[in-house]
Order: sequence, then structure tokens, then C-alpha cells
Amino acid sequence: MNIDNYYRTRKNVFERFEDASTATKLVMSLLMACFTGIMAQIIIPLPWTPVPITAQTFAVLCSGLLLGKKYGCLSQILYVILGIAFIPWFGGMTGGIEVLLGSTGGFLIGFIIASYFIGAIRDKYCSARNFTRMVIVIGIANFALIYIPGLAGLALWLNATGTPVSIANVLMMGLVPFIAGDIVKILGAASVSKVFLPKD
Repeated sequence: MNIDNYYRTRKNVFERFEDASTATKLVMSLLMACFTGIMAQIIIPLPWTPVPITAQTFAVLCSGLLLGKKYGCLSQILYVILGIAFIPWFGGMTGGIEVLLGSTGGFLIGFIIASYFIGAIRDKYCSARNFTRMVIVIGIANFALIYIPGLAGLALWLNATGTPVSIANVLMMGLVPFIAGDIVKILGAASVSKVFLPKD
């Protein structure tokens, strides 16, 4: 396959999804929610924090890229709602309302916001789908839109459990250990945009 055929095929696949029926898009949202749940089981617990390293953030970032703002966001809403309701597919095969109210609940809210933001940029600005610009967009989504509610939720949980709370403590438990891995996920998601999304 030469480069022109690749570009043409990429654009055709993208347009077929954009023109797909609502039912098809709902199925794709559910599949992306399932993918997020699967990636959440790739987990590295850390002894000094209740927040583990997981691969689910990569799925969250890709949901907005591949499905756009509406259905990417829906995929993360489904992930959270179904995980609370009856599917134990949060990190470490956990589920239930206690997860949303626990140390990682704020991150789950951030997943929904980040997916919508990435999808909105992807939908509106074709030129932003290249690697460099998408690194910036995804970096903002990851380090601002996921971590701000995530760290706020962690701080509230620590306070509720009687653990001493300071900015440094919250950052060491909820941000610093994850930066290197997040950079890898951001670069990986930006690569997905470069490979699979048309730029016009």
C-alpha cells in the first residue's frame, strides 16, 4: 500500500464511522468502555499511596480521539456507571459506589471530562490531529482535566479518613509517581491520532 492509498483508506474509515448509525456508535462506546475496563486491570500498586499505576488512562485518552467528544465521553460515562452498578472493572477488579467515593473517585470524573475535551478538539480542528499538536492537547487533558479532580478527590478522601493532608503529600500520592508513565501514554495516544485520524 502506497502512502496515497493509506491516506485515502484512513479518511474513508474515519468518514464511515462519522456517518455510522447511532446504534453503531453506541456499540463502539460500549466497546471502548470495555477496553477501558480491561486496561484498568494492568495495575502496579504502590506501597505509599492508595492510587495505583494503571493503563486505563491510555484508553481514556484514545476514547476521545477515536470516537469524538460525544461518544468518547459517553464511553467513559458508561465505564463509570456500569462499574458503580454491577461490573467490577475498575482497577484491581473493583466496583461499586465506594470506588467513586474513595481515593480514586475524582480520577474517574476526570476521565469523562478529558475524553470530552480531546474529542471536542479532534472534532473541530483537523489540523490538531497531528502528533505534535495532539501531544499538547492530550497533555492538557491528562495533567489538568484528569489530575485536578483526581487530586481534589484524593485530598477529600484523605481528610475523611483522618490522614494528614498537605499539598506535598497529595502530590506525592496522586501525581509525582505517575508522571513518567503518563508521558508514555500521552505519546502513545498522540501516535494513535497521527496514524489513524485524517488531517483534512
